[in-house]
Amino acid sequence: MQNRDIYLMILGMTLVTYLPRVLPAFLMGRIRLSARVEHFLQLIPYTAMTALVFPGVFSVDANPVLGVVGAAVAGGLAWKKCPIIVCVLAAVAVEAVMLLVQGSGMLWSVVVVAG
Repeated sequence: MQNRDIYLMILGMTLVTYLPRVLPAFLMGRIRLSARVEHFLQLIPYTAMTALVFPGVFSVDANPVLGVVGAAVAGGLAWKKCPIIVCVLAAVAVEAVMLLVQGSGMLWSVVVVAG
């Protein structure tokens, strides 16, 4: 392969990668979405958080109740339409308080994971 071919391949891969990322930014101002589609798009962060977190909720090593309580706090705040960062930070704070009350030495691992 010649250098020109390699550069053309890199340019082609760059376009294929960045076009799907850049086009929506330019088109969103011109396209009018229905209220139903906008509502669907607003729910994506919460569904992604649920899909990532839910498998680990019941597999907390120290005490499975900790995972369930943290998920309940995050879920309740998400239900009230709080920002996703508020849901996550509140769940981490509740977990930290529960570990302090429980007297476990696992608080450091919660702080390290959250930070």
